[in-house]
Amino acid sequence: MLTLNKTARLILTGAVSAFALSACATTNAGSDGLYARPTGNAPVTTNPTPYSDALVCMASYARAQGLQSPRIAVGRIADYTGQYSPENGAQVTQGASLMAISAFAKSGARLVERFDTSVSELELRYANNQLIGDSANEAGYRQIYAGSLPGSDYYLVGGITELNTNIRSNGQDVFAGDSRDSDPAGVFSRRVFVMNVGLDLRLVDTQTLEVVDVVSYQKQIVGHEMSAGVFSFWNDVVLDVSGGGRSLEPIQLAVRSVIERAVLEISAQIYGVNADQACQFYDPIGPSNTSGGVMTETSYTGSETPNVQARTSIDHGHERRDVAISGLLRGTYQ
Repeated sequence: MLTLNKTARLILTGAVSAFALSACATTNAGSDGLYARPTGNAPVTTNPTPYSDALVCMASYARAQGLQSPRIAVGRIADYTGQYSPENGAQVTQGASLMAISAFAKSGARLVERFDTSVSELELRYANNQLIGDSANEAGYRQIYAGSLPGSDYYLVGGITELNTNIRSNGQDVFAGDSRDSDPAGVFSRRVFVMNVGLDLRLVDTQTLEVVDVVSYQKQIVGHEMSAGVFSFWNDVVLDVSGGGRSLEPIQLAVRSVIERAVLEISAQIYGVNADQACQFYDPIGPSNTSGGVMTETSYTGSETPNVQARTSIDHGHERRDVAISGLLRGTYQ
C-alpha cells in the first residue's frame, strides 16, 4: 500500500487547491462570448433614505390641496471637503446635485434644467442654423421662438463642507491561553468608530440673487469591526482558525439623507404650509433657527406670513424619530 509522507501530503494538498482555484476562470471564451459570469444576482432596488417617504407625502399633500411650487433649478453642489484618496479617489460623492434634483422631484416641485444644458445648447445652435428638420412646420425646419423657455424662480446651490473621518473610536482586544505554547489560545478583537458628513445649502432668488433660505445639517456615520480566532496544536497538526466582519454605514447614502432632509425643509416653505399640516409631521415651528433660516422679508413662502421653521429639532419627517408619524402609513396625507 502506497503511503505519503507529510511533505508529499502538503505538496499534493497545495496542488489540488491551486487546480480548484484555476478552474474558476478560463482563457477560452464560451459560446456566449464570456470568459466568466459575474458573481452575484441581487435585483435592482429602490434607494430611499429615512426622509424619502416624507418627501413623497409632501408631494401628495400639495396635489391634494392644489398647491403649486415655484420653478426650482439645481446648480452646483460641490465637494469642498478636500478629502481624496490616491487609491479610491474622492471620499464623498461628486453627484450631490443629482441627489438634490431627485429629492425635489420626490417632493413634487417643478424643476427646470440648469445643471447640464449641453444638449439643449447644441440643439439651439443647430436650430439657429436651420439644420434640425420639423415636418410639422411649413418651413420644414425647427423654428426658434422668443420666450419659449420657462425661467426658474429659485435655484439651489451649496456644497458638502465636512467629512470628519474619526470623531471617536474605541476597541477591545482579548487574548486567552495557557502558559504552555502547546495549549489552545484564543483572541477576540472589536472596533467601533464614528465619522460624519456636513452640508451647507442655500436657496437663491433667480431674479434678485437674494439668498432666501439657508440650511446646514450634518449626519454621523458609524462603523464596526470584529474578529476572533483560535490557535492550537492538535497532535502533529497546527490548527489556526479565525474569522471576522466589518461594516460601515454608507457614506454616500448619508450625504443623500442630509440632502433629502434639507430639501424636505425647503419644500415646506415653497408650498407655504405649516409642517404639521402635511402628513401629520411633528410641528417644528419656533422662534429660532440655528441651522440657517428663511429671510422673513421675502415672499419666498408664497404667503404674506412667512412660515419660519425652527430647525433646532430635526426629528421632523424621519421615519423612526418623528413620534407624531411613526404609526402612520407613509405616503398618505390627512
